[in-house]
This record gives sequence, structure tokens and C-alpha cells, in this order.
Amino acid sequence: MITGCSSGIGHHAAHTLATRGWQVFATCRKPKDCARLRDEGLESLVLDYTDAPSITSALQDILARTDGTLDALFNNGAYAIPGATEDLPTDALRTIFETNLFGWHELTRQVLPVMRAQGAGRIVQNSSVLGLAALKWRGAYVATKFALEGLSDVLRLEMAGTGIEVILIEPGPVTSRIRENSIPHFEKWINWQASPRAQDYRDSLLARLYDTRDPDFFELPPDAVTRCLIHALEAPHPRARYYVTTPTKVLGAARRILPTRALDWLLQKF
Repeated sequence: MITGCSSGIGHHAAHTLATRGWQVFATCRKPKDCARLRDEGLESLVLDYTDAPSITSALQDILARTDGTLDALFNNGAYAIPGATEDLPTDALRTIFETNLFGWHELTRQVLPVMRAQGAGRIVQNSSVLGLAALKWRGAYVATKFALEGLSDVLRLEMAGTGIEVILIEPGPVTSRIRENSIPHFEKWINWQASPRAQDYRDSLLARLYDTRDPDFFELPPDAVTRCLIHALEAPHPRARYYVTTPTKVLGAARRILPTRALDWLLQKF
């Protein structure tokens, strides 16, 4: 079961795992995206992380097709609200947590009894380099990913001995539509013109959001994540964490070895 399959990482992972012989259930928030995926040959269902009944309905539909079994869950669907933290309304933060964390937790809790009954299963969480290190303008997304990291670490400890593996994948810059998809959320929630940082928005964030640009220097295609996902699903002894892209590896190491002020200096460069 894979969430967030309309594009990017989820879309690539669903198709690749299907070609490897997995029975893949690709979920999307919008019915029209599910219809497109079915036209592409995938089994696809609607799942909206902010709607608990849709989570239950999608999972029950899947279990009806598999005689009540589920080998793996890849939690992937998420979005961003770019903007300075001081300009981020608290209601915006509540909203993004509903999708990026609470919905993941709800789905995971519903899946765990199935995997317990089987005596095995893999829960793979698509986190981010922003679950390891903070970057400016990304406070809402960083907050959800830091929370996901902690919740997943605790769950991994609690599942020890059950046969259920809890695994984090931490991509850095990967080709996807997350920037384009964040624009409506930015426009809904961030009143940048009234911000004391208005000139900073003009100098940096607005161009990054709206201008057509080349890929980031270290940006990798979605297959870089899918390769890690395959190992997480199929290796007899998967890792607890998979770092994807050079920035993730560099910042993961830097967080471990640098004092906070030195790490702050490094992060200001991004």
C-alpha cells in the first residue's frame, strides 16, 4: 500500500514495484488521479489523510482484495507551506500536521493489527533531509518531519520482537511536484506583503517558488528513492534509515559531529 501516488516518488515507486511482482495498491487524494493510475494499469483507491473514514475505507477495500493481509505500507503523501515561521498562522500548522503526520499515524495504527496477526510486516516512512536538519522558509514542513522522525523511532523500538519493521527513508532534493504543489498553500496562508521579511521574500523565496528553473545541483530522480524502498521492503535485514542524495548524507553527518552554532552556520548557506 503506497500513499501519495499521483506524481513524483509515489508514482514511480508504485509502477516499479508492480513490475517487480508486488501487488501494489496506489492511493491518491483526488479521484481523478486514481482514475488516471487505473488507466496506467495500477490498482488505485482514494485516500485522504485528513479524512479518517477515507483511510478506513481504503484499507478495508485493500484487505478485501488480499484475504485480509498486507505485507507493507509506504507512507509518502505530504505537502509544504513555504514561508517564514513568524508569518505562519497556527491554523496553517494544524492543517499541515493533519496531512503530514496525523493521517500517517491513523493509517499506521489501522495497519498494525493486520501485521501483528500475520507476525510480520514493513512500515516505511518517507521522511526528508528536513527531518534531520532545519532550513529557512520551511518551518511547517520541518516541524512535521521532525515529529515523524521521533514518532517512527519510538514505534520501531516498540515493535521490536513483533516481526514488524519500521523504516525511515530520508530523501534530499528529489525531482517531484512538491514546489508547484506548495504554491496554493503559500498563497492561502502566507501574507508575505505584510511581513517584516517582505524584502527577503522578494529576494529569494518568490523566485524559487514561481520561476522556472533548472534542477538543484544535487537533485536526483525519484528512482533514487525507489531503490532504497526496494531494499527496505525486500532485504532480510533492512536498515532503520536510508539516506538519499548527497545533501542528506552531508547534513546527517554534520548534525552528529558539529556543535549547534557550527551547524547553524552551515545551514545558513543553503
